[in-house]
Amino acid sequence: MNLVRRVILIASLSLGLAACGTQPRAEQRAAMLAEKGRLEEAEAVLRKHLESHPNDHAAHRQLIRTLALTGRLDRVRAEIAVLEQRVGPTDPSPLIELGHALELAHQYDEALEAYDRASARAPKDPLGPRTGGMRAARWGEAKLAKPRLEEALRRDPRDAKLWHALGLVRLRLGDVKGAKQAYRSGLTSDPAALDNRIGLATAALMERDDEAALAQYAAILRARPRFADAHLGRAYALLRLGRLDEAEAAILAAEKGGAAPGVIRRQRSLLARLKTRRQAPEEQKNR
Repeated sequence: MNLVRRVILIASLSLGLAACGTQPRAEQRAAMLAEKGRLEEAEAVLRKHLESHPNDHAAHRQLIRTLALTGRLDRVRAEIAVLEQRVGPTDPSPLIELGHALELAHQYDEALEAYDRASARAPKDPLGPRTGGMRAARWGEAKLAKPRLEEALRRDPRDAKLWHALGLVRLRLGDVKGAKQAYRSGLTSDPAALDNRIGLATAALMERDDEAALAQYAAILRARPRFADAHLGRAYALLRLGRLDEAEAAILAAEKGGAAPGVIRRQRSLLARLKTRRQAPEEQKNR
């Protein structure tokens, strides 16, 4: 089972576990079966449940996801048509499920079209543009992601994760100023959203504003003292500022936090070169 399918299955299982109490729900049982590759059994569980609970839309959506894993888009479309009749013409969720199924079939243009149709179907709901924007960003399609993320945030400006995604997309497009605005908006929405602080630190490094980057890393490390990547970023800024003793301490903290060994080696190599350059003039003076 490929990685994309496994991620979708785990997400479905997590949702089922969160929604249920001690008694397993149909969605939970089906998700566990699908995780084991027993798709026909999962489908049977959901169909039996829907016979007596035809308006359980969450179970119906999971049936569609299960069918999507079989690669049978004809069956997926048939169930989506049924779901559309049950939820009504203004609910975007059937088209979102269609988009997911088309992604599994590697029909990405068609999937994005489905997400856009979901957006048009519910003009005030951020779900359609949010899904389309996030998926396009994950595909590496920054130009396609940007207007969809911006539309989703126009509909719901409180989504800190979405602001972070927009910041990343704007950075990829070379719009550092716009990225910083997105990250700041994310922090306004949720001051604890550290991804947006990481984004601000990254933008500051790109602008060679190392002091601004250090301020963001300090805030991140106050919240998560052992966050290895923040120690690495801080070390890089300190190296560029020539504050070598502090940089060495930051590299050590990153190593203790479990940072990638390759990055640690490169930073220590840079530190050693900078120390050598600094020592050379002193040695000449002492001759």
